[in-house]
Amino acid sequence: MSQVDPRQIVDEATSGGYAVGAFNMHNEETTEALVRAAERAQSPVFLQVGRAIVPHMGLKKAYEMTRRIAEESDADYVIHLDHGPWDEVFEAIKLGFTSIMYDGAHLPFEENIRTTRRVVEVAHAFGIPVEAELGKIPNADEQVDWSSYYTDVAQAERFVAETGVDFLAISVGIVHGVPLAKPQPLDIQRVKQIEAAVGIPLVLHGASGVPDNEILAAMAAGVHKFNADTDLRLAFRSGIEDVWAQGDRQLEEAMAEGRERMIEATVQKMKLYGCAGKAQHRRQLVQQ
Repeated sequence: MSQVDPRQIVDEATSGGYAVGAFNMHNEETTEALVRAAERAQSPVFLQVGRAIVPHMGLKKAYEMTRRIAEESDADYVIHLDHGPWDEVFEAIKLGFTSIMYDGAHLPFEENIRTTRRVVEVAHAFGIPVEAELGKIPNADEQVDWSSYYTDVAQAERFVAETGVDFLAISVGIVHGVPLAKPQPLDIQRVKQIEAAVGIPLVLHGASGVPDNEILAAMAAGVHKFNADTDLRLAFRSGIEDVWAQGDRQLEEAMAEGRERMIEATVQKMKLYGCAGKAQHRRQLVQQ
């Protein structure tokens, strides 16, 4: 096992022109799928404790489960809090998370700056990098006025300068989930403008369902961490459903098939993002 520095692996992705994948777990089997995918692809990975698992199991139990499974693996990993609210961020720091996303995007802009700055001060005192979000991300197939959802370039520049965040998640046409209708094309020009204004690595949440060519264009424009969940959950679900469609089967058999399909789907994401093989490369550099 190897818990790695989140800043270092994102910095390496930035200088190398690729991105690191960040994926959510939901139980033991999906956590195992993520670390096994990282082993199979020889890729670093952000293991994200997110908005679904925390109400289901609690932050402490979710963290302990993730840490135990990751420590038993040979993966290069980061345990990351995804979309953490104010109180949860500080609990996560106490528990031992090594990467934090504080989500104040729903707050008025000035309050988002003020609260994010305080989170950064505390997290940096413990050597923990902070990701924050600016702009709004709708749910899949929700009808929205995109002009009010996109991240504003000038606001992004001021936000980063006044908060000191390490990574910025932006809204440029992405959604949470996989849209049934034709997805909104990513605003790649806006990605370029934001990257030029803020000078830190950018993050795209909601990368499920985004066409591969747009993922590659966003990466070239300055995105070096992609968050994806729905595509992987659907892969896991398909395995369970196909086993049970055969008739009476043990739950463990269905879960094992779901896990294997999620591993395969995660490896494909890692290959697309360009981070496959980079864990082995990092270890070779360390040994030299």
